[in-house]
Amino acid sequence: MSGGLDSVGQMEVVDRVGVLATDGGPLSLWWIAAYGGGLVLPLRDGTSGRETYGGGRYLTDTAKGTYGRGLRLLGNGRIRLDFNYAYNPSCAYDSRWACPLAPRENWLTGPVRAGELGYP
Repeated sequence: MSGGLDSVGQMEVVDRVGVLATDGGPLSLWWIAAYGGGLVLPLRDGTSGRETYGGGRYLTDTAKGTYGRGLRLLGNGRIRLDFNYAYNPSCAYDSRWACPLAPRENWLTGPVRAGELGYP
């Protein structure tokens, strides 16, 4: 088990369930017991803090019902990642929400100009 910080600075218990290869580098997929439970794939990229929320975006969060959109199991150990479905977490819009933030290992150096970009 590992711990990760959420957007209000609290530690959350998470388990890494896989590491996914992408053109931009590896991304870890996490199981989080709190926060409604489920799979979550938070990421930061070269747009974070300028074109997107500084804490990063999510590619999937099954607690929010996004499974099958940004992340789809294809079988034979393969997973399709569709960055067109990347979205800002709830805490980008309202400080009352606590959101798991992208761990350092999920920081991509290049920009991912797909999915939800700017936020108010």
